[in-house]
Amino acid sequence: MKPSASVTIGMAAAVSIVVTPDMTVGHFVPGMPQVYATPMMILHMEMAAGLAVAAALPPGYVSVGMSVDIRHLAATPVGSRVRALARVKSVDAKSLLFEIEAWNDLARIGAGTHRRAIVNVPEFEKRLGVHKAVA
Repeated sequence: MKPSASVTIGMAAAVSIVVTPDMTVGHFVPGMPQVYATPMMILHMEMAAGLAVAAALPPGYVSVGMSVDIRHLAATPVGSRVRALARVKSVDAKSLLFEIEAWNDLARIGAGTHRRAIVNVPEFEKRLGVHKAVA
């Protein structure tokens, strides 16, 4: 059975955060404004996409980001709430395509698409030579 067999079009999830100073472009690039950074928005969109399908994947499998095509539409200041949403748009044997967007309290601040690969974690780690630390 394909690892994507239980993933269906329309599966969705959201991640809600409050923008903190360490999420701003000014935190990463001196002299820039203290507003929600585009890479942080993408991270939260990716987190929503992963959450949308995590329970539908077989044990030992996860989804990992492989491409993002977004537009950052509006600035969001520190202290504002942001809600990142992801919805499965299409499914194939090895990857999933999501519609993604982000909203603050006033408007849609980001929109686009995101593709995630489905990987078997033990096989992936073995191929890369990654070993988990033993506590």
